[in-house]
Amino acid sequence: MPWWSWLLIWTGLVLALLSLLAWFGLTLFRKAMRTLHALEDLGRAADLDPNALAAEAEPERFTPAVFRSRQELSDAVLLRHAAGARRRQLRRDRLIQRSKLMTHAHLNQRTDPHA
Repeated sequence: MPWWSWLLIWTGLVLALLSLLAWFGLTLFRKAMRTLHALEDLGRAADLDPNALAAEAEPERFTPAVFRSRQELSDAVLLRHAAGARRRQLRRDRLIQRSKLMTHAHLNQRTDPHA
């Protein structure tokens, strides 16, 4: 191979490397700008009312189960079970409604080629 072919190959490889580095740099710059804009929006939201954000940050303090009463813990368990049963019932009702729609099509939804 002549000497100039090696020069063309290495020039192409260096240009490809530089273009990839520029693309990665541009991608990182865009991500950094998006992050800065998000942080700016967050800072603007925090400047609105710091007392309201502090109140939302701590709805209630955590107390370990050891320091709670047995009645309070059993009520929490019953409430969690009731919420799960309600979610299961709602899902069951949605599935039943969907299956009824699939099996009982209205007459106006059917197409009759002879009509």
